[in-house]
Amino acid sequence: VQLQASGGGLVQAGNSLRLSCAVSGRDFSRYSLGWFRQAPEKEREFVGAIRWSDAVTYYAESVEGRFTIYKNNPESLVYLQMNNLKPEDTAVYYCAAEDLLGVAGWGSWGPGTQVTVSS
Repeated sequence: VQLQASGGGLVQAGNSLRLSCAVSGRDFSRYSLGWFRQAPEKEREFVGAIRWSDAVTYYAESVEGRFTIYKNNPESLVYLQMNNLKPEDTAVYYCAAEDLLGVAGWGSWGPGTQVTVSS
């Protein structure tokens, strides 16, 4: 699959932002689509993911209750709705795909989109 994230920007703390990930390729049902982020001088971290086949989602503890992942099947889009943003959410956000029937791990990545949260 090929992935393209968009929707980043500059927002004030407490506000919301929605990122989109356009997914293209074949047989999405075998994939989980995930969101990761990387802040300056920090390791890339998992944010959350959605299983395409049944829309089951799971999140990192740091964003649970604030971030929501959902998908739009007809348009092959995966969204990351981010509410009550905090300065520590500032990072480059990436979407990635894991083939649940193939080699384990997040094997497909798209270019990131910058999210900056001002205090």
